[in-house]
Amino acid sequence: MPQFPRDNGLDATLALLKDPYRFISKQCRAYGADLFETRLMFRKTICMTGPEAARLFYDQSRFVRHGAMIGRIQKTLLGRGGVQGLDDAAHRHRKQMFMSLMMPGRIEGLIATTAEEWQARARLWAQKDEIVLYDELHELLTRAACAWAGVPLPEAQVRQRTREITALFDAAGSVGLKHWRARWARKRANHWIENVVAEIRSGQICPPVESAAYVIAEHRGLNGELLSPHVAAVEVLNVIRPIVAVGVYITFVAHALHHHPDCRSKLEAGDDGSYPEFFVQEVRRFYPFFPAVAALVRSDFDWMGYRFPSGRRVILDLYGTNHDARTWDSPEAFQPERFREWDGSPFNFVPQGGGDHNANHRCAGEWITIELMKQASDFLTRRIRYHVPEQDLRIDYSRLPALPQSRFIISRVR
Repeated sequence: MPQFPRDNGLDATLALLKDPYRFISKQCRAYGADLFETRLMFRKTICMTGPEAARLFYDQSRFVRHGAMIGRIQKTLLGRGGVQGLDDAAHRHRKQMFMSLMMPGRIEGLIATTAEEWQARARLWAQKDEIVLYDELHELLTRAACAWAGVPLPEAQVRQRTREITALFDAAGSVGLKHWRARWARKRANHWIENVVAEIRSGQICPPVESAAYVIAEHRGLNGELLSPHVAAVEVLNVIRPIVAVGVYITFVAHALHHHPDCRSKLEAGDDGSYPEFFVQEVRRFYPFFPAVAALVRSDFDWMGYRFPSGRRVILDLYGTNHDARTWDSPEAFQPERFREWDGSPFNFVPQGGGDHNANHRCAGEWITIELMKQASDFLTRRIRYHVPEQDLRIDYSRLPALPQSRFIISRVR
Protein backbone atom coordinates (compact mmCIF):
# COMPACT_ATOMS: atom_id res chain seq x y z
CA MET A 1 0.00 0.00 0.00
CA PRO A 2 1.54 3.37 -1.01
CA GLN A 3 2.31 6.02 1.58
CA PHE A 4 0.78 9.47 1.34
CA PRO A 5 3.14 12.13 0.02
CA ARG A 6 4.03 14.03 3.17
CA ASP A 7 4.85 17.62 3.92
CA ASN A 8 8.19 17.50 5.74
CA GLY A 9 7.55 20.61 7.85
CA LEU A 10 6.48 20.48 11.48
CA ASP A 11 3.21 22.28 10.71
CA ALA A 12 1.82 23.87 7.53
CA THR A 13 -0.67 26.26 9.12
CA LEU A 14 1.33 29.41 8.35
CA ALA A 15 1.94 28.31 4.76
CA LEU A 16 -1.80 27.73 4.33
CA LEU A 17 -2.67 31.13 5.82
CA LYS A 18 -0.22 32.86 3.47
CA ASP A 19 -1.83 31.33 0.39
CA PRO A 20 -5.14 29.69 1.40
CA TYR A 21 -6.49 29.34 -2.13
CA ARG A 22 -3.44 27.85 -3.86
CA PHE A 23 -1.55 26.03 -1.11
CA ILE A 24 -3.13 22.60 -1.65
CA SER A 25 -2.97 22.57 -5.46
CA LYS A 26 0.65 23.81 -5.43
CA GLN A 27 1.68 21.05 -3.04
CA CYS A 28 -0.20 18.42 -5.04
CA ARG A 29 1.57 19.49 -8.22
CA ALA A 30 4.91 19.35 -6.42
CA TYR A 31 4.18 15.79 -5.27
CA GLY A 32 2.64 14.71 -8.58
CA ALA A 33 -0.45 13.48 -6.75
CA ASP A 34 -4.03 14.52 -5.98
CA LEU A 35 -3.47 14.30 -2.24
CA PHE A 36 -0.84 14.63 0.47
CA GLU A 37 -0.63 14.54 4.23
CA THR A 38 0.47 17.42 6.43
CA ARG A 39 -0.23 18.93 9.84
CA LEU A 40 -2.58 21.88 10.29
CA MET A 41 -2.87 23.36 13.77
CA PHE A 42 -0.57 20.40 14.67
CA ARG A 43 -3.26 17.92 13.64
CA LYS A 44 -2.63 15.32 10.93
CA THR A 45 -4.63 16.32 7.86
CA ILE A 46 -5.07 14.85 4.38
CA CYS A 47 -5.39 17.52 1.67
CA MET A 48 -6.98 16.63 -1.68
CA THR A 49 -7.76 18.31 -4.99
CA GLY A 50 -9.47 17.47 -8.27
CA PRO A 51 -12.82 16.05 -9.43
CA GLU A 52 -12.15 12.47 -8.33
CA ALA A 53 -11.13 13.69 -4.89
CA ALA A 54 -14.36 15.73 -4.77
CA ARG A 55 -16.39 12.66 -5.74
CA LEU A 56 -14.79 10.78 -2.84
CA PHE A 57 -15.19 13.66 -0.39
CA TYR A 58 -18.95 13.85 -0.94
CA ASP A 59 -19.46 10.15 -0.30
CA GLN A 60 -21.32 10.37 3.01
CA SER A 61 -20.66 6.73 3.80
CA ARG A 62 -16.96 7.68 4.07
CA PHE A 63 -16.99 11.09 5.78
CA VAL A 64 -18.75 13.09 8.49
CA ARG A 65 -18.78 16.84 9.09
CA HIS A 66 -19.32 17.06 12.83
CA GLY A 67 -16.15 18.31 14.50
CA ALA A 68 -14.28 18.77 11.22
CA MET A 69 -14.23 22.54 10.79
CA ILE A 70 -11.29 24.53 12.15
CA GLY A 71 -12.36 26.20 15.39
CA ARG A 72 -11.78 29.82 14.42
CA ILE A 73 -13.98 29.37 11.33
CA GLN A 74 -16.70 27.71 13.40
CA LYS A 75 -16.68 30.56 15.92
CA THR A 76 -16.96 33.31 13.31
CA LEU A 77 -18.22 32.28 9.87
CA LEU A 78 -20.52 29.34 10.64
CA GLY A 79 -21.55 29.50 14.28
CA ARG A 80 -22.10 26.48 16.49
CA GLY A 81 -24.97 24.04 15.96
CA GLY A 82 -25.70 24.92 12.33
CA VAL A 83 -26.50 22.63 9.43
CA GLN A 84 -22.86 22.54 8.26
CA GLY A 85 -21.87 20.39 11.23
CA LEU A 86 -24.70 17.84 11.03
CA ASP A 87 -24.63 14.37 9.51
CA ASP A 88 -26.97 11.66 8.26
CA ALA A 89 -30.70 11.99 9.12
CA ALA A 90 -30.21 15.12 11.21
CA HIS A 91 -28.45 16.83 8.31
CA ARG A 92 -31.02 15.76 5.72
CA HIS A 93 -33.89 16.94 7.89
CA ARG A 94 -32.32 20.36 8.57
CA LYS A 95 -31.19 20.74 4.97
CA GLN A 96 -34.74 20.28 3.71
CA MET A 97 -35.74 23.27 5.81
CA PHE A 98 -33.23 25.37 3.86
CA MET A 99 -34.21 23.87 0.53
CA SER A 100 -37.83 24.86 1.17
CA LEU A 101 -36.69 28.50 1.11
CA MET A 102 -35.16 28.17 -2.36
CA MET A 103 -38.30 27.89 -4.46
CA PRO A 104 -38.17 29.98 -7.66
CA GLY A 105 -40.91 32.34 -6.48
CA ARG A 106 -39.07 33.08 -3.25
CA ILE A 107 -35.81 33.75 -5.09
CA GLU A 108 -37.65 36.10 -7.46
CA GLY A 109 -38.88 37.98 -4.40
CA LEU A 110 -35.32 38.45 -3.17
CA ILE A 111 -34.20 39.69 -6.58
CA ALA A 112 -37.05 42.22 -6.66
CA THR A 113 -36.13 43.48 -3.20
CA THR A 114 -32.46 43.71 -4.12
CA ALA A 115 -33.31 45.65 -7.29
CA GLU A 116 -34.88 48.36 -5.14
CA GLU A 117 -31.73 48.55 -3.04
CA TRP A 118 -29.52 48.81 -6.15
CA GLN A 119 -31.58 51.76 -7.36
CA ALA A 120 -31.45 53.48 -3.99
CA ARG A 121 -27.69 53.03 -3.63
CA ALA A 122 -27.03 54.17 -7.20
CA ARG A 123 -28.78 57.47 -6.49
CA LEU A 124 -26.48 57.97 -3.51
CA TRP A 125 -23.38 56.98 -5.50
CA ALA A 126 -24.23 59.56 -8.15
CA GLN A 127 -23.82 62.26 -5.49
CA LYS A 128 -20.28 61.17 -4.55
CA ASP A 129 -16.95 61.62 -6.28
CA GLU A 130 -16.18 57.91 -5.91
CA ILE A 131 -17.19 54.86 -3.91
CA VAL A 132 -15.60 51.55 -2.92
CA LEU A 133 -17.93 49.01 -4.47
CA TYR A 134 -17.16 46.12 -2.10
CA ASP A 135 -17.87 48.25 0.97
CA GLU A 136 -21.07 49.70 -0.50
CA LEU A 137 -22.45 46.27 -1.31
CA HIS A 138 -22.48 45.26 2.36
CA GLU A 139 -25.32 47.59 3.34
CA LEU A 140 -27.18 47.08 0.08
CA LEU A 141 -27.25 43.31 0.55
CA THR A 142 -27.87 43.45 4.31
CA ARG A 143 -30.99 45.53 3.78
CA ALA A 144 -32.24 43.21 1.04
CA ALA A 145 -31.39 40.00 2.93
CA CYS A 146 -33.10 41.06 6.15
CA ALA A 147 -36.22 42.31 4.35
CA TRP A 148 -36.48 39.06 2.37
CA ALA A 149 -35.77 36.85 5.40
CA GLY A 150 -38.42 38.57 7.52
CA VAL A 151 -35.94 40.03 10.01
CA PRO A 152 -36.85 43.54 11.20
CA LEU A 153 -34.03 46.02 10.62
CA PRO A 154 -34.73 49.45 12.13
CA GLU A 155 -32.99 52.25 10.26
CA ALA A 156 -31.03 53.21 13.37
CA GLN A 157 -29.49 49.74 13.47
CA VAL A 158 -28.60 49.29 9.80
CA ARG A 159 -24.94 50.25 10.05
CA GLN A 160 -24.33 48.24 13.22
CA ARG A 161 -26.01 45.10 11.89
CA THR A 162 -24.24 45.47 8.55
CA ARG A 163 -20.87 45.60 10.33
CA GLU A 164 -21.70 42.55 12.42
CA ILE A 165 -22.89 40.42 9.52
CA THR A 166 -19.98 41.46 7.33
CA ALA A 167 -17.45 40.60 10.03
CA LEU A 168 -18.70 37.00 10.09
CA PHE A 169 -17.25 36.33 6.63
CA ASP A 170 -14.87 39.22 5.99
CA ALA A 171 -12.79 38.42 9.08
CA ALA A 172 -13.39 34.67 9.26
CA GLY A 173 -9.82 33.72 8.36
CA SER A 174 -8.12 36.55 10.22
CA VAL A 175 -5.83 36.36 13.21
CA GLY A 176 -5.20 38.64 16.15
CA LEU A 177 -7.47 41.58 16.99
CA LYS A 178 -9.51 41.28 13.79
CA HIS A 179 -10.40 37.68 14.65
CA TRP A 180 -11.53 38.64 18.14
CA ARG A 181 -13.67 41.42 16.69
CA ALA A 182 -15.29 38.82 14.45
CA ARG A 183 -15.92 36.61 17.48
CA TRP A 184 -17.57 39.56 19.23
CA ALA A 185 -19.64 40.28 16.11
CA ARG A 186 -20.83 36.65 16.12
CA LYS A 187 -22.01 36.98 19.74
CA ARG A 188 -23.84 40.24 19.06
CA ALA A 189 -25.44 38.94 15.87
CA ASN A 190 -26.56 35.73 17.57
CA HIS A 191 -28.10 37.71 20.43
CA TRP A 192 -29.93 39.99 17.99
CA ILE A 193 -31.45 37.10 16.03
CA GLU A 194 -32.25 35.09 19.18
CA ASN A 195 -34.45 38.01 20.22
CA VAL A 196 -36.09 38.03 16.79
CA VAL A 197 -36.80 34.30 17.07
CA ALA A 198 -38.30 34.78 20.55
CA GLU A 199 -40.54 37.58 19.27
CA ILE A 200 -41.77 35.43 16.38
CA ARG A 201 -42.56 32.54 18.71
CA SER A 202 -44.41 34.82 21.13
CA GLY A 203 -46.37 36.51 18.36
CA GLN A 204 -44.83 39.94 18.96
CA ILE A 205 -43.76 40.09 15.33
CA CYS A 206 -45.37 38.23 12.43
CA PRO A 207 -43.14 37.90 9.37
CA PRO A 208 -44.58 36.10 6.32
CA VAL A 209 -45.00 32.39 6.95
CA GLU A 210 -42.79 31.59 3.94
CA SER A 211 -39.95 33.83 5.17
CA ALA A 212 -36.71 32.34 6.45
CA ALA A 213 -37.12 33.84 9.92
CA TYR A 214 -40.58 32.32 10.37
CA VAL A 215 -39.72 28.93 8.85
CA ILE A 216 -36.62 28.54 11.02
CA ALA A 217 -38.26 29.84 14.20
CA GLU A 218 -41.05 27.26 13.80
CA HIS A 219 -38.89 24.39 12.52
CA ARG A 220 -38.88 21.23 14.61
CA GLY A 221 -36.03 18.75 14.68
CA LEU A 222 -36.25 15.01 14.39
CA ASN A 223 -37.13 14.91 18.09
CA GLY A 224 -40.23 17.03 17.43
CA GLU A 225 -38.90 19.98 19.41
CA LEU A 226 -38.24 23.53 18.27
CA LEU A 227 -34.63 24.45 17.66
CA SER A 228 -32.98 26.11 20.62
CA PRO A 229 -32.96 29.93 20.34
CA HIS A 230 -29.19 29.83 19.76
CA VAL A 231 -29.33 27.26 16.96
CA ALA A 232 -32.31 28.98 15.34
CA ALA A 233 -30.34 32.24 15.36
CA VAL A 234 -27.32 30.52 13.80
CA GLU A 235 -29.53 29.14 11.02
CA VAL A 236 -31.22 32.49 10.32
CA LEU A 237 -27.75 33.99 10.03
CA ASN A 238 -26.86 31.09 7.73
CA VAL A 239 -29.43 32.60 5.36
CA ILE A 240 -28.56 36.29 5.77
CA ARG A 241 -24.76 36.05 5.98
CA PRO A 242 -24.25 34.18 2.67
CA ILE A 243 -26.46 36.68 0.83
CA VAL A 244 -24.32 39.56 2.10
CA ALA A 245 -21.18 37.57 1.24
CA VAL A 246 -22.29 37.48 -2.41
CA GLY A 247 -20.81 40.98 -2.40
CA VAL A 248 -17.44 39.28 -2.81
CA TYR A 249 -18.59 37.67 -6.05
CA ILE A 250 -20.25 40.89 -7.24
CA THR A 251 -16.96 42.73 -6.72
CA PHE A 252 -15.34 40.11 -8.94
CA VAL A 253 -18.15 40.60 -11.48
CA ALA A 254 -17.07 44.26 -11.70
CA HIS A 255 -13.42 43.19 -11.88
CA ALA A 256 -14.14 40.81 -14.77
CA LEU A 257 -16.20 43.41 -16.64
CA HIS A 258 -13.30 45.87 -16.36
CA HIS A 259 -10.63 43.42 -17.51
CA HIS A 260 -12.73 41.78 -20.23
CA PRO A 261 -14.53 44.49 -22.21
CA ASP A 262 -15.65 41.89 -24.75
CA CYS A 263 -17.74 40.28 -22.00
CA ARG A 264 -19.20 43.67 -21.10
CA SER A 265 -20.15 44.26 -24.73
CA LYS A 266 -21.95 40.91 -24.97
CA LEU A 267 -23.87 41.56 -21.76
CA GLU A 268 -24.80 45.08 -22.87
CA ALA A 269 -26.07 43.79 -26.20
CA GLY A 270 -28.28 41.18 -24.56
CA ASP A 271 -28.47 39.12 -27.75
CA ASP A 272 -27.69 35.77 -26.15
CA GLY A 273 -30.09 34.89 -23.34
CA SER A 274 -27.72 32.21 -22.02
CA TYR A 275 -24.63 34.41 -21.88
CA PRO A 276 -25.33 36.11 -18.49
CA GLU A 277 -25.37 32.70 -16.81
CA PHE A 278 -22.19 31.59 -18.59
CA PHE A 279 -20.53 34.82 -17.49
CA VAL A 280 -21.41 34.53 -13.79
CA GLN A 281 -20.53 30.84 -13.73
CA GLU A 282 -17.11 31.69 -15.12
CA VAL A 283 -16.70 34.36 -12.43
CA ARG A 284 -17.51 31.69 -9.83
CA ARG A 285 -15.04 29.26 -11.41
CA PHE A 286 -12.22 31.68 -12.12
CA TYR A 287 -12.16 33.91 -9.03
CA PRO A 288 -11.44 32.81 -5.45
CA PHE A 289 -14.36 32.64 -3.01
CA PHE A 290 -14.05 29.99 -0.28
CA PRO A 291 -10.82 27.99 -0.54
CA ALA A 292 -11.62 24.58 0.93
CA VAL A 293 -14.00 22.47 3.03
CA ALA A 294 -13.27 19.92 5.74
CA ALA A 295 -14.61 16.55 6.88
CA LEU A 296 -13.55 13.64 9.10
CA VAL A 297 -13.11 10.03 8.01
CA ARG A 298 -16.10 8.06 9.31
CA SER A 299 -14.28 4.72 9.50
CA ASP A 300 -11.13 3.20 7.97
CA PHE A 301 -11.22 2.77 4.20
CA ASP A 302 -8.87 2.46 1.23
CA TRP A 303 -8.99 4.66 -1.89
CA MET A 304 -6.59 4.52 -4.83
CA GLY A 305 -4.39 2.31 -2.68
CA TYR A 306 -4.20 4.85 0.19
CA ARG A 307 -5.47 4.10 3.69
CA PHE A 308 -7.75 6.76 5.22
CA PRO A 309 -7.82 6.14 8.99
CA SER A 310 -10.92 6.76 11.08
CA GLY A 311 -11.11 10.26 12.54
CA ARG A 312 -8.52 11.80 10.20
CA ARG A 313 -9.33 15.31 9.05
CA VAL A 314 -9.57 15.66 5.26
CA ILE A 315 -9.66 18.97 3.39
CA LEU A 316 -10.95 19.31 -0.16
CA ASP A 317 -9.46 22.08 -2.29
CA LEU A 318 -12.34 23.98 -3.94
CA TYR A 319 -10.36 26.66 -5.74
CA GLY A 320 -7.84 24.20 -7.16
CA THR A 321 -10.58 21.83 -8.31
CA ASN A 322 -12.19 24.70 -10.22
CA HIS A 323 -8.84 25.30 -11.92
CA ASP A 324 -7.97 21.67 -12.64
CA ALA A 325 -6.54 21.40 -16.17
CA ARG A 326 -7.92 17.88 -16.52
CA THR A 327 -11.41 19.37 -16.55
CA TRP A 328 -10.92 22.91 -17.81
CA ASP A 329 -8.94 23.87 -20.93
CA SER A 330 -6.70 26.87 -20.18
CA PRO A 331 -8.03 27.09 -16.62
CA GLU A 332 -6.22 30.39 -15.93
CA ALA A 333 -8.02 32.09 -18.83
CA PHE A 334 -11.39 33.82 -18.31
CA GLN A 335 -13.69 32.22 -20.90
CA PRO A 336 -17.44 32.27 -20.14
CA GLU A 337 -18.24 30.34 -23.32
CA ARG A 338 -16.66 27.24 -21.81
CA PHE A 339 -19.93 26.71 -19.94
CA ARG A 340 -21.76 26.01 -23.20
CA GLU A 341 -19.99 22.64 -23.19
CA TRP A 342 -19.77 22.00 -19.43
CA ASP A 343 -21.06 18.55 -18.55
CA GLY A 344 -22.86 19.71 -15.40
CA SER A 345 -20.83 17.46 -13.10
CA PRO A 346 -21.32 18.18 -9.38
CA PHE A 347 -17.67 17.31 -8.75
CA ASN A 348 -15.58 19.33 -11.23
CA PHE A 349 -17.19 22.73 -10.53
CA VAL A 350 -17.46 23.24 -6.78
CA PRO A 351 -17.28 26.95 -5.86
CA GLN A 352 -19.90 26.44 -3.13
CA GLY A 353 -19.37 22.76 -2.50
CA GLY A 354 -20.11 19.65 -4.54
CA GLY A 355 -22.45 16.72 -4.68
CA ASP A 356 -26.25 16.91 -4.49
CA HIS A 357 -27.97 19.93 -2.95
CA ASN A 358 -30.53 17.85 -1.07
CA ALA A 359 -28.30 15.05 0.20
CA ASN A 360 -24.85 16.62 0.50
CA HIS A 361 -23.34 19.69 2.09
CA ARG A 362 -23.55 21.72 -1.11
CA CYS A 363 -24.70 25.28 -0.41
CA ALA A 364 -28.48 25.52 -0.54
CA GLY A 365 -28.19 29.17 -1.57
CA GLU A 366 -26.26 28.51 -4.77
CA TRP A 367 -29.22 29.53 -6.94
CA ILE A 368 -29.53 32.78 -4.98
CA THR A 369 -25.85 33.49 -5.59
CA ILE A 370 -26.21 32.97 -9.34
CA GLU A 371 -29.31 35.16 -9.61
CA LEU A 372 -27.81 37.97 -7.52
CA MET A 373 -24.69 37.90 -9.69
CA LYS A 374 -26.74 37.98 -12.90
CA GLN A 375 -28.68 40.92 -11.52
CA ALA A 376 -25.44 42.73 -10.64
CA SER A 377 -24.03 42.03 -14.10
CA ASP A 378 -27.13 43.57 -15.67
CA PHE A 379 -27.05 46.58 -13.37
CA LEU A 380 -23.36 47.30 -13.91
CA THR A 381 -23.63 47.00 -17.71
CA ARG A 382 -27.11 48.27 -18.59
CA ARG A 383 -28.53 50.30 -15.69
CA ILE A 384 -25.68 52.63 -14.67
CA ARG A 385 -22.52 54.08 -16.15
CA TYR A 386 -19.35 54.63 -14.18
CA HIS A 387 -15.62 55.23 -14.49
CA VAL A 388 -12.92 52.96 -13.08
CA PRO A 389 -10.08 55.23 -11.87
CA GLU A 390 -6.45 54.17 -11.58
CA GLN A 391 -6.12 51.77 -8.63
CA ASP A 392 -4.52 48.52 -7.53
CA LEU A 393 -6.77 45.78 -8.90
CA ARG A 394 -4.41 42.88 -8.22
CA ILE A 395 -6.11 40.06 -6.33
CA ASP A 396 -4.86 39.57 -2.78
CA TYR A 397 -4.86 35.78 -2.49
CA SER A 398 -3.54 35.89 1.07
CA ARG A 399 -6.76 37.53 2.22
CA LEU A 400 -9.81 35.48 3.20
CA PRO A 401 -12.00 36.22 1.36
CA ALA A 402 -9.65 37.23 -1.46
CA LEU A 403 -10.38 40.62 -3.02
CA PRO A 404 -8.83 43.19 -5.32
CA GLN A 405 -6.35 45.25 -3.32
CA SER A 406 -8.48 48.37 -3.82
CA ARG A 407 -11.80 46.57 -3.23
CA PHE A 408 -12.83 48.09 -6.58
CA ILE A 409 -13.30 51.83 -6.68
CA ILE A 410 -15.71 53.42 -9.15
CA SER A 411 -16.36 57.10 -9.84
CA ARG A 412 -18.64 59.36 -11.89
CA VAL A 413 -21.67 57.11 -11.39
CA ARG A 414 -24.67 58.16 -13.45
